[in-house]
Amino acid sequence: MRATLRVMMAVGLVGVAVPVMAHHGFDTEYDANKRVKLEGVVKQVSWTNPHMRVYIDVTDASGRVTTWNMEMTSPNSVQRQGWGRNSLLPGEKVVFEGYGGKVVESRGSLARISKADAPDKPLFVQGGPESAAQGYPQP
Repeated sequence: MRATLRVMMAVGLVGVAVPVMAHHGFDTEYDANKRVKLEGVVKQVSWTNPHMRVYIDVTDASGRVTTWNMEMTSPNSVQRQGWGRNSLLPGEKVVFEGYGGKVVESRGSLARISKADAPDKPLFVQGGPESAAQGYPQP
């Protein structure tokens, strides 16, 4: 009886731990058919694991501001592309491309971002700098 109880407890613990360790895929949250290319002003850059985020205020034609929450890869991967903590700061104007969210369109996956005054010099390209020459990154 005790052995059965121990096995049941071990299975229960594993069952609780597995969802915590699970990682989402692109298709879980984002829609590859909702491509966006917008200009805006950086509100915040969040250097968090497992994914960095850039929050960008975009003003539409009517003057309404929407804050886009754009997910990137890990801080380590971004640093390997040449980013530092001062590469992109709040208040800077940017051009960004990505994929909108399935539920909240303004929560997206960032594919490319550059400063507005240098749109042909991306700071980040999904898949690394070598994929920039291949055009718009695919998820």
